[in-house]
Amino acid sequence: MSRSVSVLLPIVPTRAEQAAPFAAFVQWRGARALWQGQALLNEQHQIMAQLSGLGMRVPFGLGVSLMPLRHPVQAAIEARTLAAASGHPVTAGFGPGARVFQRMALGAPYASPLTACREYLTVVRTLLDGREIDQSGEYFSYTGSLPASPAPPVEVGLGVLRPGMARLAGEVADVAITWLTPPSYVRDVIVPALTEGARAADRPVPRVVSVVAMAAATGSRVPKEAVAAGSSGHFAMPHYQDMLERAGVGVVPEDPVATADALIAARGALTGSTDDIRAGITAYHEAGADEVVVNGAGVALTEGPRAVLRDLEPLFDGNGW
Repeated sequence: MSRSVSVLLPIVPTRAEQAAPFAAFVQWRGARALWQGQALLNEQHQIMAQLSGLGMRVPFGLGVSLMPLRHPVQAAIEARTLAAASGHPVTAGFGPGARVFQRMALGAPYASPLTACREYLTVVRTLLDGREIDQSGEYFSYTGSLPASPAPPVEVGLGVLRPGMARLAGEVADVAITWLTPPSYVRDVIVPALTEGARAADRPVPRVVSVVAMAAATGSRVPKEAVAAGSSGHFAMPHYQDMLERAGVGVVPEDPVATADALIAARGALTGSTDDIRAGITAYHEAGADEVVVNGAGVALTEGPRAVLRDLEPLFDGNGW
């Protein structure tokens, strides 16, 4: 697949109509797909299926759904159902979530997140391939298959921040999904680890999808404040802090604006003019990201979703990337 640019739904809608302007943007302006991350306010598959029912049938990306919330058999069924409803391929990304969330949902965190992810993705991929599985795992087990049903293909993705998870993605995933990872880190850490894992498993290297915060410099906006508004929750999580420190981004836990400023300096957020943002996207592509998902959540939180659409408009010329 050629290098592409997609759009993250920057709000958590309660009705599909609230997401419709972004689905329409993807449909008509040449973005590859509309992505949504995990939310607890809504169920993301249902919002996307509702958009398809409204006639806004576009490729969808789910990045990432949290494994503790659904069994991998249900995950496979939901992803295939969404592909059938939309008539387009779906990228279904999964991840274990933060240890604190694992404890909230499961009573205790995974002793080995890598083992949990391996078992989970193996079930999902095998079932989507139409094959029988007989897995008795430490965390996820299933014996059986899914009834055959026509649908566009589903890519199975894994959220990756650090080398161990990237190597695992190389072994078992179709797509590696990064979030807040600067392009230098994608190039120097993520891609080599993916390649190592893929070679060990004698399989193709997965696609790389990088979700990147965006806040154009416009009007009185202070981009670092918008980036901080959309990313402060991630900045507070230990696994994100560890990745950012490895990437040379100084994390200031008590000051998300300072952390956002350091992330921008590392080119890990898209700010500035339209040309600056285009150059930032190109830097990710050159670092090895096949797809860049622009994330205007901070702008949506501080100025509303229409401001995000205004930021997106000049990035797309109708012919795609």
